[in-house]
Amino acid sequence: MTRTAERGSVSIEVAVLAPAFIALMVLAGVVGRSAVAAEALEAAAHDAARAASISRNSDVAKEEAREAAQKQLDWHGLACANGLDPEFTGKSPGNESSFDKAFSSTVGTNATVTVTISCRVSFKDITLDILPGMESERLISAQFTSPLDRYRSRQ
Repeated sequence: MTRTAERGSVSIEVAVLAPAFIALMVLAGVVGRSAVAAEALEAAAHDAARAASISRNSDVAKEEAREAAQKQLDWHGLACANGLDPEFTGKSPGNESSFDKAFSSTVGTNATVTVTISCRVSFKDITLDILPGMESERLISAQFTSPLDRYRSRQ
């Protein structure tokens, strides 16, 4: 065989491998963005639940939780496509799922508040149309539960 028989083989190899390499890079971007978003949401849910648990009433608790979550998401640079709308639940003896009733429980009882945050993370800037079934966004959620102080008065 002569060397001329192998001419152009590198071009064919690049043409075959380039789409796979690009798809791998896009996949790495999606996985990385999802991981960063999940970590940011965990921190936001933690801060929101903690801010809610040290408040004296449910209305103030919800506002403080929203502010704490938004600060954490801003600090991480995460902008949710669906906006910030946390879900609030609570638990107190005799009532398993009311945030408001957790704050109206009597002093000395164990009560907890849970904040769940869901964020729709967009991948529109890194998706490829040539990849079938590629998501353009993904819903990621995190929740955290924090106890209310048993001996602190509530309103």
